[in-house]
Amino acid sequence: MLEIKGITSGYGDLKVIHDFSMFLDKGEIACIIGPNGSGKSTLLKTIVGIVKPKKGKIVFDGKDITGLEPHEVLRKGICLLPQGRSAFPMMTVLENLQMGAYITEQRKKVQERQKEVYDLFPILYERRKDIACKLSGGEIAMLCIARALMSQPKIMLLDEPSLGLAPKVTKEVYQKIVDINSNGTSMLIVEQNLRKVLSIAYNAYVLISGRKTYGGRCEALLSDDRLKSVYLGDLKDESEK
Repeated sequence: MLEIKGITSGYGDLKVIHDFSMFLDKGEIACIIGPNGSGKSTLLKTIVGIVKPKKGKIVFDGKDITGLEPHEVLRKGICLLPQGRSAFPMMTVLENLQMGAYITEQRKKVQERQKEVYDLFPILYERRKDIACKLSGGEIAMLCIARALMSQPKIMLLDEPSLGLAPKVTKEVYQKIVDINSNGTSMLIVEQNLRKVLSIAYNAYVLISGRKTYGGRCEALLSDDRLKSVYLGDLKDESEK
C-alpha cells in the first residue's frame, strides 16, 4: 500500500533523513523506533508532504505522491496524527470531530462516520458538548485519534501516541489502535514505548541519526538477543517508567 524508496529529506540545507526505504502492506501495523532526534517525526512529515523530500520517491496505492501538498495527501487517504495531541481547545468534542471531516462534502456521510466514531469511543459521545480543554489527557488522546478517523483514512501515521499518558491510559489507547486496525486501517507508528508498540506491530524499522539500521519482523528483533543488544540496547523504553 505504501512504499518509500530512498528518501532523503530535511530542512533547508540540513539533511535529516538519509536514503530511507520501507514498505507498509494493506492492513499492516508497522513501527519506526529510534532515539530522540533520529528523524522519526521528520520522516512522517515527509510522507504527508509537510517536509519536501530532496531525493527518492513515495508511492501510495501504486501512484507516486512524492511532493504533493498535505491536503492532497490527506484526500488520497493518508492521515497524520502529530505528536502532542493538538485538539482545538475551545471547540467542543463534536466540533473537533467535524473539523476532521472537512474533506467530506456529503453531510450524511459525515453523520454516518460520526456515529461509527462514537461507537468506537463511547466516552466522546458522553462528552460531545464539552469543550476540549475540559477533557482529561486520555480523553484528548482519544479525541485526536477519533478526529483523524473522520477523514476515513486508509493509512494512519501516529507520532508518539502514548506520550505523556499513564500506563493504564496507554493500554486503552493501544487497544483502540488495534481495534481500528482490525477494521482495515493500516498503521505506521513512531513510538518510544518499545514494549507496547513492538507487541502489536508486524515490521519494525530502526532509525539512528536519520539512517535505517534495521528493517524487518518485530518477532525477529525481539527473539534474537544479539539484535536486541545492537538495535534496542541504547533506546529508551518509556514503558519502564
